Amino acid sequence: MTKTIEISDETFEKIKQQLGENDYKEIQSLKDMIGEKYYFRTVTYHLTGRVTKVIGNLLELENAAWIADSGRFMNAIKEGKLNEVEPVGRAYINIDTVTDIFPWKHPLPEKQI
Repeated sequence: MTKTIEISDETFEKIKQQLGENDYKEIQSLKDMIGEKYYFRTVTYHLTGRVTKVIGNLLELENAAWIADSGRFMNAIKEGKLNEVEPVGRAYINIDTVTDIFPWKHPLPEKQI
């Protein structure tokens, strides 16, 4: 007999982290980023979001949030803990302004904090 348990996306992400599941995805081009969640740092601001499209030098993001204060950076990346967040919905980021990108293994922030 098969049984099914429904859990929230947030709980699923926490379980994956605790089990140490490695979600490494090899990136050969910007198009390989489509469908994945990232934390972007640019020369002037930070964003989180899921890449939905590549348009020239722009990445289209859904469920994007401007991160005004990441707090301790290691805690942000490893635990998804952020100090100040402004969800903005859809956003476009110019890849030429990006200084670094980190895979985001947590639920994307959807509430202002």
